[in-house]
Amino acid sequence: MTDELESALPRVQQVSSMHRAKMPSQLAIARFMRHKVAVWGLFILTILIIAAVFAPVLAPYDPAAIDLSAGGEPTPPTFDHPFGTDNLGRDYFSRALYGARVSMAVGFVAMGIAIGTGTLIGAVAGYSGGLVDSLIMRFTDIMICFPSFFLILIVQTLLKPNILNVMAVIGLTGWMGPARLVRAEVLSVRERDYVLAATALGGSWARILFRHIVPNVLGSVIVAASLRVPSAILAESGLSFLGLGVQPPQASWGNMLQEARIYMGSAWWIVFFPGLLIALTVTSFNFVGDGLRDALDPQTLC
Repeated sequence: MTDELESALPRVQQVSSMHRAKMPSQLAIARFMRHKVAVWGLFILTILIIAAVFAPVLAPYDPAAIDLSAGGEPTPPTFDHPFGTDNLGRDYFSRALYGARVSMAVGFVAMGIAIGTGTLIGAVAGYSGGLVDSLIMRFTDIMICFPSFFLILIVQTLLKPNILNVMAVIGLTGWMGPARLVRAEVLSVRERDYVLAATALGGSWARILFRHIVPNVLGSVIVAASLRVPSAILAESGLSFLGLGVQPPQASWGNMLQEARIYMGSAWWIVFFPGLLIALTVTSFNFVGDGLRDALDPQTLC
């Protein structure tokens, strides 16, 4: 009997260690699910993302199809056109679905560029320290001094307005905040025992940085990413509203508002629906970011 217990002990210990390894992630999920507003935000975002991905299937009409019988005036919502039509007779619901694809794509791609660039720069600065850290962070401080949106406007006026340029410009002007955040995290992580042990064993700086340090700051990076997407969507909407973003006939929520501005007093629906979608998306991302920040707080995952 004793021999059986001794032989079973390693397996029990292995199972126990597996459960302990899962506990932080399980705790983070449980904490997120208790954040009711964040859960509702995630639910709304899921619907919007599914609608954007399956826009060609869900859209009842061609978003660029012009109906000359409209007489140059928007028509109010009906059963056939739930969001109404614009002054060219185009179905506004279909345009909103395709606009979601563009706005979401800009948001996620620009976020990826900003977070990727910021994480790399911040990690190198924090781990290197000394002169390298000082030079990188002084350059970051200089870039932060320029208002991001005005910097985007300046660059966009020098480039041909299209969706690829919008993604790149918004992403490359939004890396400063993530870089400072990652640098601060790396400065703390690099002094921990497992990093010092890896250094003593002769690990290269690249291996230590990307194998041992960066994975341990991903919690903060994920939170920053969730908050960077709505900023990119708002920037794209602002650029498109000013005519420097996504160009017609391709639909985005921003250029839908730009086209609707002269009808604000007479056709409320062509202003209301894209504005509502932008507000819902940005607010939902912010709620999800708040939930992730609470759920991934390292002080609560011990």
